[in-house]
Amino acid sequence: MKATVYKSTGSWYVVQNEEGVVLNARILGKFKIDGLTSTNPIAVGDVVTIVAENEQEGSVTITEIDDRRNYITRTSPANKHKHHIIASNIDQSLLFATLKDPKTSQGFMDRFLITSEAYQIPSIIVFNKSDLYKEIELEKFAEVKSIYEAIGYKVMGMSIEKNIGVAEVKDLLKDKTTLLSGHSGVGKSSFINIIFPELKLKTQDVSGWSGKGLHTTTFAEMFNLPFGGRIIDTPGIRELGLVDIPKQELSHYFPEMRELINDCQFNNCMHLNEPGCAVKEAVQEGSIHIDRYISYCNILDKIEEKSY
Repeated sequence: MKATVYKSTGSWYVVQNEEGVVLNARILGKFKIDGLTSTNPIAVGDVVTIVAENEQEGSVTITEIDDRRNYITRTSPANKHKHHIIASNIDQSLLFATLKDPKTSQGFMDRFLITSEAYQIPSIIVFNKSDLYKEIELEKFAEVKSIYEAIGYKVMGMSIEKNIGVAEVKDLLKDKTTLLSGHSGVGKSSFINIIFPELKLKTQDVSGWSGKGLHTTTFAEMFNLPFGGRIIDTPGIRELGLVDIPKQELSHYFPEMRELINDCQFNNCMHLNEPGCAVKEAVQEGSIHIDRYISYCNILDKIEEKSY
């Protein structure tokens, strides 16, 4: 029988079969998928084949994993040379960001967007805590919205505290499987509590259930939405390491650069000091925002230093 993985704790999995029955599952032996060196062979969102193990306890064994439509990874918190698959079979990703308490850096946003681009997952950026914004934050939000919407991303403002913009964000989730991500404290768990009021989830139960001290593993959990679709909640990510993106490919995951790559004089142009570079020309003309170009250069440096 087929089932979908809703939660992984490393050794045990929670799956839901095609009839909607929730079961505990485990794997026998090791799974190797597409030669991927991963710390977790099975991820939330995976479609798997299960066989009954102990019918009285409602436990099953996972014997096979279907091919993934896509997946999103990060460097393993325990081993920078290995991948950790955050989730698979995703329709879109939604990044919760904030301009204060805590502030989300542009570098973090860009790394998240690059990862989503690399796995061809459309992204939405939602800035929470808009009720705290003074004039300086309002100006910054308008600037950031302008930068990212110009290159094809949807950017929204929201205040969970004041219930502003929440319904509009919920509408984006209908009938889709959406990965929710962001730093701790940006309101991701509070948003989930609004969707599932009948569960009366404590914030700690959703974003902190893996334990603050556990830096070696990252758990995710999927929920069925009452209005259709599913969300995958990920514990707050402090840093997002890029996985297996060579520096030569980095500009391919900046949509505004990708459009110009073929116009550069050299096929292997890195858009730094080469003559006839269409990307640098676009930066000088202002059609590529200088902040995005600086972000590209900073991330490129980090890849070269092998710090990801």
